Amino acid sequence: MGTQVPDNQKPDVPEELSEADRRKKEIDDWLPITSSRNAKWWYSAFHNVTAMVGAGVLSLPYAMANLGWGPGTVILVLSWTITLYTLWQMVEMHEMVPGKRFDRYHELGQHAFGEKLGLYIVVPQQLICEVGVDIVYMVTGGKSLQKIHNLVCKDCAPIKLTYFIMIFASVHFVLSHLPNFNSISGVSLAAAVMSLSYSTIAWSASVHKGVQPDVDYGYKASTTSGTVFNFFSALGDVAFAYAGHNVVLEIQATIPSKPGKPSKGPMWKGVVVAYIVVALCYFPVALIGYYMFGNKVEDNILISLEKPTWLIVAANMFVVIHVIGSYQIYAIPVFDMLETLLVKKLHFRPSRKLRFITRNIYVAFTMFVGICFPFFGGLLGFFGGFAFAPTTYFLPCIMWLAIYKPKRFSLSWITNWICIILGFLLMILSPIGGLRTIILNAKGYKFFS
Repeated sequence: MGTQVPDNQKPDVPEELSEADRRKKEIDDWLPITSSRNAKWWYSAFHNVTAMVGAGVLSLPYAMANLGWGPGTVILVLSWTITLYTLWQMVEMHEMVPGKRFDRYHELGQHAFGEKLGLYIVVPQQLICEVGVDIVYMVTGGKSLQKIHNLVCKDCAPIKLTYFIMIFASVHFVLSHLPNFNSISGVSLAAAVMSLSYSTIAWSASVHKGVQPDVDYGYKASTTSGTVFNFFSALGDVAFAYAGHNVVLEIQATIPSKPGKPSKGPMWKGVVVAYIVVALCYFPVALIGYYMFGNKVEDNILISLEKPTWLIVAANMFVVIHVIGSYQIYAIPVFDMLETLLVKKLHFRPSRKLRFITRNIYVAFTMFVGICFPFFGGLLGFFGGFAFAPTTYFLPCIMWLAIYKPKRFSLSWITNWICIILGFLLMILSPIGGLRTIILNAKGYKFFS
């Protein structure tokens, strides 16, 4: 028989554990992703539309001009199908372990690949995607504001793009202090409505303008090497257009879950609605825009449209409102990573001051990089291939194979391997074209012009 330990000498392990649990709950209640779990299925719909339909849709006619009718149409349809499939996989995997939720992309990666390897694989790619999108949206917002100014005030002195990017960034120095996804639901809803609006304006104004008299459906480049590089870059443009996977688990984390009613039900319902809206935006803009302008189309379809002036001004204003919402959708997971690092690893105290400083530094950083490198088309191609192809096209498939281990040569196994091969090719080829576009644009570029 052992000797009984007096009450006053018993180790206080339970108290320590409860203190650790209390601390963990306090941090989770403060962090942007886990602080609110009362979202409805329609939150998922417009968050996904806002995340997906963005700057990318306006570049699709330009991508078609570099891909051609046959390959372009096939790649558009194939991308829509593959990304819907991989999005379904991620929604399914969110609660694959009973009683546990993978609230962040890297948490699912850690479950699939291991604690450290999962972080090393997922976090860099996800950060490149989210920070890359926010930089591109800084440029997009600035260019759209500049376009509005030039159309409304044709006799005014020209204003540098730098100042318009700063004006666009000023909005985010305010909005970035909204704490979590649910707090930006109003901004996200407005952005989703705007995306459908300006996409409709883009293709309907193209129809109104009619097929151009000198329309040419041949490839834009005059040389074989230029055609090949442009083709690669266009693949990145298409990849960039399907970008919602980087925030899908974080969006699903805001939906409540009960044993008999998991979050995947309402989340998938919202995703299906979002993808119908995506199809209504992408296919008409891409196909009609290319049909009307041929290979003379600009890398942003709205730049090709000058009349009616009021309609193009409205469309550009809608773009500005939309990318304001999109910027926030992609920024919140970055804020969550930064604040998690500061609070959990570096042991800062959760506070408004910490959040204020961190988020302002992030907005300032994306603004500065956007001012330095405003190469819209090249940025889309480069980021689209280098970062979006893995996280969107094939990383969910690799995790699915690693976790569920489907039987070799079964339908699931074959489907996932097809997606992996196509996604890997996209990741290798499209950054080459995007980087070349950036280099060509940079030759005659002056900083802060």
